[in-house]
Amino acid sequence: MSAAIELKGICKNFGSVAANKNIDLSVGKGEILALLGENGSGKTTLMNMLSGIYMPDSGSIFMDGKEVKINSPESAGKLGIGMVHQHFKLVERFTALDNIRIGMGKEAGTIFKKDTTRKEVLDTAAKFGFNIDPDKYVYNMPVSEKQTLEILKVLCYGAKIIILDEPTAVLTVQEVERLFDVLRKMKSEGHSVVIITHKLNEVMDISDRVAVLRHGEYVGSVETKKTSEKELTELMVGRKIDLNITRPIVEKTHPLLEIRDLTVKNDEGAIAVDGMNFYIRGGEMLGVAGIAGSGQKELCEAIAGLRPIEKGQMIHEGESIVGMPPKKILEHGISMSFIPEDRLGMGLAPSLSITDNMILKNYNEAKGIFVDRKSARQEAQKTIDKLEIVTPSTETPVRRLSGGNVQKVLLGREIKAGPNVLITAYPVRGLDINSSYMIYDILNEQKKKGVGILFVGEDLDVMLALCDKIMVMCHGKLQGVVNSGHTTKEDIGLMMTGALNIVNKEGKTDGIAKDSAIEEKKEEGHV
Repeated sequence: MSAAIELKGICKNFGSVAANKNIDLSVGKGEILALLGENGSGKTTLMNMLSGIYMPDSGSIFMDGKEVKINSPESAGKLGIGMVHQHFKLVERFTALDNIRIGMGKEAGTIFKKDTTRKEVLDTAAKFGFNIDPDKYVYNMPVSEKQTLEILKVLCYGAKIIILDEPTAVLTVQEVERLFDVLRKMKSEGHSVVIITHKLNEVMDISDRVAVLRHGEYVGSVETKKTSEKELTELMVGRKIDLNITRPIVEKTHPLLEIRDLTVKNDEGAIAVDGMNFYIRGGEMLGVAGIAGSGQKELCEAIAGLRPIEKGQMIHEGESIVGMPPKKILEHGISMSFIPEDRLGMGLAPSLSITDNMILKNYNEAKGIFVDRKSARQEAQKTIDKLEIVTPSTETPVRRLSGGNVQKVLLGREIKAGPNVLITAYPVRGLDINSSYMIYDILNEQKKKGVGILFVGEDLDVMLALCDKIMVMCHGKLQGVVNSGHTTKEDIGLMMTGALNIVNKEGKTDGIAKDSAIEEKKEEGHV
């Protein structure tokens, strides 16, 4: 297979940190290449140099055998390189058509030719099997539609080399399948695709070849059909890792947290959680599945006392916590911890040290006006040692840590508080497989201690393996609660889109949820 693009001796440094070291990498024409590596291995940095966001400190880039210079996203676009970033680059108040038009070449005057652009967009969409309304505003689009628009954008700009950064992070099973169908169609049309992902099952499904980076260096590449998930993991980490996710059987206690007819609004004033009913028992991990924006964030914030509720009850060990601020909840002795999905924006203070972040929850317990930083530093060091946090010292600002280590700091602080209910939202989002499995083990340790865990996740394979039961949300409504051992991810995917609902008007469940938590709750007399 001839190379569409080649990287030779690419180096990129940020101060004293070497993000990429002498990397040689090629992508063939009509090839889907998966790029793997742990957090901080340099994957996104390398692709950002291809897309013109960064420039390499040294090394060369070749296209069709000729050396090229890429010094801006515009120059990358002219060379036929387009990147779909993990966080979409769309103007929410513009339509799909206008989002495409604003990036088209001014020199040709196409930005003003709306009818011509519309035809081009619709023709490109039809060619690759996209279903999109060019006049729909971005703020009205679900996540999968926004991603479709991003891919359509780079195709309309003439990209022949397309880079996708974590493209399946917030998609349902059915949406992932549709995306992969599109990628295969692009491959058949001669496009080259680079996909950055941590999901090994998807790597095995979609890619022709896998390239692996470790600590900023190129480890090597293998043909997908000649490798396995286990081998790829060993290449990424440099040692053997057990890929089995355990689900320890723990004797369930009484419900620690009960949610009854809960209704919550989002920041715009619309109903985000609509009449939810469920409970969490001690020693139980209850998963929450749903398309992004289905009310998961608002549900977690309401339980943690960070968002007011419209109606309903939240009962923790027999005591109502409705209306209590987070501090008041702690003062009442209700040991409940919340790990938000926005770990740097909401969970931690990025400019403060690990030590200072570890004592944020209990600094006001200090006797006198001074905080005992010596003890706090010792506790921080214990957490670093236990969770294998990679950091120069306890005084390093958390913003300087990799995503996986930031998450360990947050998780370590919340567990140190000794909660009996743990609310965690997307705890492994964007983390490499090594860090992810460590966090699964930490959560299982808490479960064995009798902690009730609400686990909001996005990888259905992981949720089926890790959680005891899975509660599915769609547009803020409960679609049902299913036993992880008696369902499939296809069924859960249908529930996430609203195509399958196993909760009837009487509040009972049927179909695939014969032993759902709702039924058990009724039997135990908690409703």
